[in-house]
Order: sequence, then structure tokens, then C-alpha cells
Amino acid sequence: MAPTEESDDNLMRIYIEISAAFPDLLFIFESVFGGLVWILIASSLVPLPLTQGWVMFVSVFCFIGTTVLFFSYLIGSHYKEISWVILEAAYHCIAAVFYLSAAVLEGLATISMHNSFTQEHYLENAFATVFSSTATLLYVNHAWFSLIRWKFFRRIRRTLP
Repeated sequence: MAPTEESDDNLMRIYIEISAAFPDLLFIFESVFGGLVWILIASSLVPLPLTQGWVMFVSVFCFIGTTVLFFSYLIGSHYKEISWVILEAAYHCIAAVFYLSAAVLEGLATISMHNSFTQEHYLENAFATVFSSTATLLYVNHAWFSLIRWKFFRRIRRTLP
């Protein structure tokens, strides 16, 4: 039995309803935790300028990229072209790797300042480490769901005439 256009539309509609619930909700949490990392690094003392400069770059880059993708999804551009799905998957994979490196480097910076700075500055960096680790997990999850979405879109495109 050959798939009809109506069944493909129904399948796409069901997928859109399911995918709009969880993976797209991650955009909000990624922005919140990325913004918290950005704020904490900007307000803390900098014991290792290159290390925390990279963490600041990653948090700002990912915050802006996530905001741009989120607004493009709000206007509905991602359901029209498979190139948007590929862009989302590639962006979240790159952001996950960036945030993983930032979390590790921020953790090293926090460990290095344990005895040499005040408790307040140490806690700012410790919380930045926790939030960057959380952002890493969010971006990895979103990358995983983006790759699943990409695979689904490729399968749908193959069945269409």
C-alpha cells in the first residue's frame, strides 16, 4: 500500500505537535542557563583570563545563537525546509561541544582559585561551573533530539513523490 499525501500530512502534523512540546522547550532553558553563566562570569574576578574569556565567548555565542534559532522557530521557518533541521542539528552539536569545553575550563578555574580568593568570588565561579555543566546537558539533549528530527525529516522526504 503506497503512502498517500493525506497520510503524510497527518504524520507530519502529529510529529510537529510532539516535537513542539519537549525539544523546542529546551530553547528557553538553554537561554536561561547560558545567560546565568554569562552573568556570573562577567561579574566574577578573573584568575585565568584566557580560560574565562573562552567561557564568556561560548556563553555569549550560544546565547545569541539560541535566541536567533528560537525566534526563527517562533515564526515557523523550521517546518518548511529540511535545511533548517540540518542547521539546528549542526548548531546544537557544536554548542554542546563548546559548552563541554567551557564547563571543564570553568571547573579548572574554580579549582585553581579555591584558596586564593574570597568565598564570594569562589562561589560565583562554582555556580558558573554548575550552570555551564547544566547548559552542556541541555545542549547535548537538544542535539540528540535535533538529530532524531533530522532523521525523521529525511525519511519523510524519501517517501514523498
